[in-house]
Amino acid sequence: MAVSEKALGVIIAGGISRRFNQDFFDNTGHRDKFLMPFGATTLLGHIILRAKAQIPELVLNVNGDRGRILPYGLDVIADDLPDAGPLGGILAAMTAATKRGYHHIVTFSGDSPFFPADYVSRLAAARKNDPVMIAIAGSGDKTHPVMGFFPVSLQADLRQYINHGDRRVMWWIRRHHHKIVVWDNKNPDPFFNINQPQDLERAARYLAQNGAN
Repeated sequence: MAVSEKALGVIIAGGISRRFNQDFFDNTGHRDKFLMPFGATTLLGHIILRAKAQIPELVLNVNGDRGRILPYGLDVIADDLPDAGPLGGILAAMTAATKRGYHHIVTFSGDSPFFPADYVSRLAAARKNDPVMIAIAGSGDKTHPVMGFFPVSLQADLRQYINHGDRRVMWWIRRHHHKIVVWDNKNPDPFFNINQPQDLERAARYLAQNGAN
């Protein structure tokens, strides 16, 4: 698709999975949520395969030891502002995209394994006549601001927003012209988010019963 070729795809997986690891009381129990087994691969491996079917170039936003994700073969970009949450990953992605000559990024949340096969194409279509607009995903009455199509021209504005201490993704998006592209809220939600071990178990059961579609 012509529009998606102008965007760099970025999997946002830079967080420390606090809710996923809340049943552990020290650092020895920390687990990378995105490296947990999922189907025939891991959660990250599944998301990579699904994203690569939609966008030509894909990178991974992750912090810490890069050795643990080398087997996946993606270029890695780390946050350049500490403790900024998903916005830190989006900012790092904008920086990387600018250096590579892209004008936009498409983000994939590192804990949402069932995003639709038309995710990139529908976000791109929503922005067809407005290249500076942000397009984010919605399902039913929910919004998913970490799943979106963002112009890198907002990089300086985002950096300033984070430097002022703000961390809420949707609050930043609301400062700009944006559109929410809504998918039907099926079972499970196409943007089902894995926050806790129970969510991973539920998603794995769904995958085993229904495949990736």
